[in-house]
Amino acid sequence: MCTAFTLKSLQMENMFCRTMDFSYDIEPGFFIIPRNNPWYNPITMKKHNDCYSFIGIGQETDSMLGFFDGVNERGFAAATLYFAGYADYDIPLEDKNKEPIASLDFLHYILGRCASVDELDTILKNICVIGLPDPVTKTAAPLHWIATDKSGKCVVIEQTRNGLEIFDNPIGVMTNSPDFMWHMTNLRNYMELSTIQEKKTCWKNVELTPFGQAGGTMLLPGGYTSPERFVRTAFLKTHSQVPKDRVDAIMTCFHIVESVSIPRGIVLTDKGTFDYTKYTAFINTNTCEYYFKTYDNSQIATTRLISDYKNCTHPIFLGNLKRPVTFEKL
Repeated sequence: MCTAFTLKSLQMENMFCRTMDFSYDIEPGFFIIPRNNPWYNPITMKKHNDCYSFIGIGQETDSMLGFFDGVNERGFAAATLYFAGYADYDIPLEDKNKEPIASLDFLHYILGRCASVDELDTILKNICVIGLPDPVTKTAAPLHWIATDKSGKCVVIEQTRNGLEIFDNPIGVMTNSPDFMWHMTNLRNYMELSTIQEKKTCWKNVELTPFGQAGGTMLLPGGYTSPERFVRTAFLKTHSQVPKDRVDAIMTCFHIVESVSIPRGIVLTDKGTFDYTKYTAFINTNTCEYYFKTYDNSQIATTRLISDYKNCTHPIFLGNLKRPVTFEKL
């Protein structure tokens, strides 16, 4: 369970948001991957070198470094979300012209190679995504991906029984299953949503008036399922006042995401664990800055992609997201 969306300010800065909703114990941290960082494909053992440096939130477990989201030096950003019941990695390796990329490494692969969303088409034609067990879930986690760049253009990448596909995402929103095109079709069920409400209506000779404001949002779904979160986020994003500047954009993003952040205890899995929002992160694709907060600390913190790594040949760990809680004294 996760939610992601993009939001552009009047200053044309593109913000990229994601919530990390998960039922497994994770210890996410910030990593910087320097340009020309060498890493090996666990399927082919082929050596790769990243063309672009990037900063991302990920976790290193059992010598495996997997990323949940990130942004590279060119302003290309992407995130991984769960895609249960629809992701299909059962792809034969007969096509020697396509390189198999582990699902766990796919985000790393595109962040290290793509300067923009437009470059994804070419890159995806030359690879196939293979499911390998990750050290957190111990399974080949079903995943799909959302990507954006400085221009604000947004796409969704899904590998299903139809193969590896890329979809333009004009609404700039993504959640989980079903597939992206289903979510876009489902929006048609909510065409009557509105920011305004009828002043009054009459049933025969009985006049009915609203209790107050927000009557136009009565149809807005309120649960935490993937379709409900998609509709809520799409409506709030497209009807919120366009942020005037960077600070306004950050605050608007956090207010929008409040509607889909899951408190601990509300969603219980069949394994008896709680699925809740571990962290919320926003990326300014123009400045490569992160703004984030965690479940246990709602104070907004920030970090960014720095350039003091020219001689580095390995990932740089900046620290965990977990921080001590402090209270500002007035």
